[in-house]
Amino acid sequence: MAKYGREVISRVRVDAANALRHDKPARRVVKQAHWLLLRNRASLGARERVRLEDVLQANQPLMIAYVMKEELKALWTAPDAWEWRRRWRQWLEHALDSDIEALQRFAQQLRPYWRGILSRVRWPMHTGQLEGINNRIKVIKRMAYGYRDTDYFFLKIRTAFPGHP
Repeated sequence: MAKYGREVISRVRVDAANALRHDKPARRVVKQAHWLLLRNRASLGARERVRLEDVLQANQPLMIAYVMKEELKALWTAPDAWEWRRRWRQWLEHALDSDIEALQRFAQQLRPYWRGILSRVRWPMHTGQLEGINNRIKVIKRMAYGYRDTDYFFLKIRTAFPGHP
């Protein structure tokens, strides 16, 4: 989903700047707003917030893309899986109904992965834990080099992680 911040916002910003090709001052404002659009609103200073508001007020597609980015981030704060799914469907509907091609394309690309994202919401596991598990499995594999019994290999993995399915 971080891809949203980088690609969709950037594409909408570039399209907005290109549309303002004949208005140099307005184009400069849009082009210089890149990092303002990507940063969290809470981490912006007072002057940066004013600048961000000016950019968003001046350009409707940028405002839509920014609001959609914030709504996508809000999915992670859903209290349960059902609420997450309701918010996800609402976000997807809004994205597909928008007239912004980059946002629609991103929504279509994200659509097949909703079950995996929902699993992450239900059972949060940080990448550090996953890396540790993967490294431990690699060690088991190195120690078992030359054995041809895959059932024994998977049994060793299961005993290394008791309590996991």
